[in-house]
Order: sequence, then C-alpha cells, then structure tokens
Amino acid sequence: MKVNRINLPARLFSTLLLFIWTVCCVYPLIFSLFDSLKDNQQFYSGNAWDLPKLPLLWSNFSYTWTNYNFGYYFLNTIIVTVGSMLLALLLTATTAYVLARFTFRGSGLLYYLYLASLTIPTLMLIVPMFFLFSDLRVNNSYGGIILLYSITTMPIGMFILLGFFKSLPRELEEAAIMDGASLYGVFFKIMLPLAMPGLITISIINVLSFWNEYQYALVLLSDAYKYTLPIGLAFMQGEMQYRIEFGPLFAGLMISTIPILLIYIIFQRRINEGIVAGAIK
Repeated sequence: MKVNRINLPARLFSTLLLFIWTVCCVYPLIFSLFDSLKDNQQFYSGNAWDLPKLPLLWSNFSYTWTNYNFGYYFLNTIIVTVGSMLLALLLTATTAYVLARFTFRGSGLLYYLYLASLTIPTLMLIVPMFFLFSDLRVNNSYGGIILLYSITTMPIGMFILLGFFKSLPRELEEAAIMDGASLYGVFFKIMLPLAMPGLITISIINVLSFWNEYQYALVLLSDAYKYTLPIGLAFMQGEMQYRIEFGPLFAGLMISTIPILLIYIIFQRRINEGIVAGAIK
C-alpha cells in the first residue's frame, strides 16, 4: 500500500499528460470535420471555430470528389500504396532472411549500412533520386514511385524482421531440406509464415507512410491524373486561386485522413506488438 501511495501522484500526472496529448491530437480532426460541413458564408460571417449551422453540407464531400478529381487521387493513392507495400515486403523479407541466415564476406557491413541509411534526411535524397529516375525514364509513373517508396522503407523493415528470422530454429530449415524442399520453398512456405507478426507490423507502418508521403510524389509525378491525395490537396488549393472554398478543402482533407486513421485505429495493437516482439527476439 505504501508503494501505491507513492506512485499515485506519478500516475495522476502521467494520466493528465496523456489526456492533454489526446485532446491536442483529436481536436484538429474534429475541427476539420466540422469545417468540412460549412459553406463559405459561415467562414466569412462568423468565427471559423464555431460549430456548423444546419443544414450540414455533406454535399461538400461529393463536390470535392467529382469537381476536383479526388476520385483519381484516391485510386492513385491506393495503387501506389498497395504496390509499394507488396514490393517492400518482398525486398525487405528476402534481404533480412539472407542477412539473418547466411554469413558471407561483407554481410555485417551491409547490415550496418542499412541501419546507417536511417540517419539520412529525406530532403537530401530528393534531387539525386529525381535525376536517377529521369535517366531511367521511370519518373511520372506508378512503377517509379512504387520502386522509390519500397527501397526507402527497407531499413526500418530490416530492423524489425531481422530479429524474427534470427529467433527461428535452424532445425526447421534442415528438416525441410531433408524432405526435399528448396531454399525458395523453405523461405516462402516455412520462414515467411512464422515471421507473419513482423510482416504485418511493417506492412501497417509502410501503409501509413506511403499514404501520407508528399515530397517524393511532388517531385516525381507531373501528370495531374497520377497525383496522390497529398499532392491533390495542394493542387486543389492552387486551382482555387483567389477564392478559397474552405468547406470542400476541409472535405478533401477528411477524405485523405479518414481511411488511414481507421487503419491505424484497427491495427495499432499489431504495430506495438510486432515492434516489441522483433526487438526482444
């Protein structure tokens, strides 16, 4: 009981901090949702922080979807996100498995190079990547942006998956090889299913990153019909020029935010469990 009394102020203080942090995170989302249901007259005649007046303008969402090509942006984002996630999983899992199971000259150096790449700021890579992808003639294409997203997320995936593969017993591989399985069969039929918690974790992390990515897409994509949602929002504001339609603009923000927010809410436990398990193993 004495220990509990001592810890009570600390628990109350931490709970208060978490509550304040939750309010700071949730309030902008609620504010954006309310503003997406207003018309311009409510913004100019009243306070932008006021609640929306009835009737609520749910039509702002359909107006934004059709008039500002958000249907294209949404589809492009799904294509890029899913394609990048699948390719990143393949590249990350195969590389992590090789480094975890096979010892060769330079394997340690290769591992530390992957970890060191985590310290490189994204802004330093934009210009070199632009010229590289221009020379390869894959800029302004789904394939180019998918390839770029995949290789830039490999280091964090390596950090998570390497622990999983190192923890798996080698007897499983030896038994499978004695039964006639090839190295590819061992990897795809035994090792990958056993490392599924780590795969799910990096998949969710990558989806969150790919969906919200702005800088690389801004530089590599020049065709308006290939824009992703973050670029589409900026392009939408530019199209408005001198008259900003605040309601549709906030509606576009909510269209790009709600799907990825739901994914995070549903799978947040998977993210935490996968990272902790990979680090411990």
